Amino acid sequence: MAAAVASLSFTTLTHSSSKQTNPIPLSFALRVPTNFSFHSLTFRSSSSPSPFVVRCMSTLTEPPPVAETKLKFLNAYKRPIPSIYNTVLQELIVQQHLMRYKKTYRYDAVFALGFVTVYDQLMEGYPSDEDREAIFQAYVNALNEDPQQYRADAQKLETWARAQDASSLVDFASKTGECEDILKDIAERAGGNGSFSYSRFFAVGLFRLLELANATEPTILEKLCAALNINKKSVDRDLDVYRNLLSKLVQAKELLKEYVEREKKKREERAEPQKANEAVKNFLAENLYASKIKR
Repeated sequence: MAAAVASLSFTTLTHSSSKQTNPIPLSFALRVPTNFSFHSLTFRSSSSPSPFVVRCMSTLTEPPPVAETKLKFLNAYKRPIPSIYNTVLQELIVQQHLMRYKKTYRYDAVFALGFVTVYDQLMEGYPSDEDREAIFQAYVNALNEDPQQYRADAQKLETWARAQDASSLVDFASKTGECEDILKDIAERAGGNGSFSYSRFFAVGLFRLLELANATEPTILEKLCAALNINKKSVDRDLDVYRNLLSKLVQAKELLKEYVEREKKKREERAEPQKANEAVKNFLAENLYASKIKR
């Protein structure tokens, strides 16, 4: 990957001494790679014993392309995934890649809860629990994040939310505790005092908190969004998308179940004549053997 390049131009640098101040004409341009966190360059004038030190700092890094993230996922989990699951997974990993590498992105537990909720509902009914978790590990690792942290943070918020009601959930700012501090940090960053990037997974995380706290009144969501400095219209829109996704997924799984049952029935029906033929053959063979003995 080619390094980004910054051009530093120096037309005149001034060197001070106790006796006099003389401008030292220097005219040149430096092309310095900026995909590093710290670098220093030293210049020494022939007429001065003291060096000039130019310190260059940059946090510029290029995010990996979507194709690289998808390839990491496929390399980490090489077993075939049924198309009904794989199609949605591939769409999700593209969306999450774009979220993950936004400049304003910063991981938080509500985002993790939202993703874990979506993933678990998507993969519900998967043939193997072991494979389902292996896919989860491969997916999150492909995004250069920690699957164990996702699970742990989601579980922590779920446990906390079950002990809340509508009032205590919205009033997190006046309380102390680990989960309350998580929400306070989000509210502060979303209010403009830090990096915050809203996403659909965050919206689902909020919905899950309300669900676990049995806070089903629409006004509670509005109050929680206000307390977190989140735009409720965005949350409403993304929750509608989420519900539609779940509805379509349920329908697709039902169709898959019906298809599997039909194919199973067809196999059984095809097997019946074969069993009958084998029974006839066995009967004839036994009778032929018996008749030979009698002779």
